[in-house]
Amino acid sequence: MTPTPSTAPAHTAKDGKGILITEPAMQQLAKLCGEQGDNQVLRVGVRSGGCSGMSYTMDFVPASDTQSDDESYEYAASDGQSFRVICDPKSLLYIYGMQLDFSTALIGGGFNFTNPNATQTCGCGSSFAV
Repeated sequence: MTPTPSTAPAHTAKDGKGILITEPAMQQLAKLCGEQGDNQVLRVGVRSGGCSGMSYTMDFVPASDTQSDDESYEYAASDGQSFRVICDPKSLLYIYGMQLDFSTALIGGGFNFTNPNATQTCGCGSSFAV
């Protein structure tokens, strides 16, 4: 079962690249980034595992953990809060063009990934296959 993508406008990084982030996800990420404190970045990636073979990862890490080959994207929320998203090159091959959405629904709520590169996704929405 593939989650229905949000019809809300999506934001790209300031350079026009990176992951598409819907307005609800932007608001939630801006809030979370503010709570994390200074010098934190959001690392997004994939790893082996999950129901369909690969699963998404998303975690705040110190900016000093950025590797020299990581791609870095700067996002700015409508309230002016900005944050940085980093992704390793291997993960970027699997998630380039992905849309990140956020829902407050009791069932299926939280961050949702819509990945145009996925050939199969599972019901949990956290794993995929290519």
